[in-house]
Amino acid sequence: MIRLVLCDDHPVVRAGLRALVDGQEDLAVVGEAADLASAVRAVTLERPDVVLMDLNLGAGPGGVEIIPRLRSLSPSPRVLVLTTYDTESDILRALDAGAAGYLLKDAPPEELFAAIHATAHGEMVLSSSVAATLLRRASSPGPVVTEREVQVLELLVRGLGNKDLARELLVSEATVKSHLSHIYAKLGVETRAGAVAAALDQRIVRAADRGPPPS
Repeated sequence: MIRLVLCDDHPVVRAGLRALVDGQEDLAVVGEAADLASAVRAVTLERPDVVLMDLNLGAGPGGVEIIPRLRSLSPSPRVLVLTTYDTESDILRALDAGAAGYLLKDAPPEELFAAIHATAHGEMVLSSSVAATLLRRASSPGPVVTEREVQVLELLVRGLGNKDLARELLVSEATVKSHLSHIYAKLGVETRAGAVAAALDQRIVRAADRGPPPS
């Protein structure tokens, strides 16, 4: 029996996942969580094999911040990300944080069940679109945008000017201009608007949230 903890801040989503998973003879949901504290508590008490983890968990720490904390527990659960976010930056951050797999919420039930089994048995699992994103990054002939430049792009998408960028990144405006120059060159653009459009089109970053973000 594969034991699961569901970590998602939407009760309706958790209820749907529980109903779906509990219908499988060899899968059992043994706990639920909506934030860092409840996730640590559920994993500590229930010792699951796999944690299904959303990336967006409301106002508190997100999945990327929670994954390393769960992985530090003993015994350490395998973490399978199940989210709507499919941008390059989200995928890379989750995998770098220790996720054993990355699946999108539009996956059919059979794919989810197969991913849970594979994750529990120590395999790396990626949905086809996520794998395609990583392959595109690996095969890109141009320079790769760095993690710091991704941060700059995320702030550009939110509409921040150079002064605000400098304040958010704790750097000088001259450093911000240097980052922008490198970003423009890598993306083959000449303006901030062009950089934002290219980053969104290439799925390097996600669009700015409008109101409460989706799970």
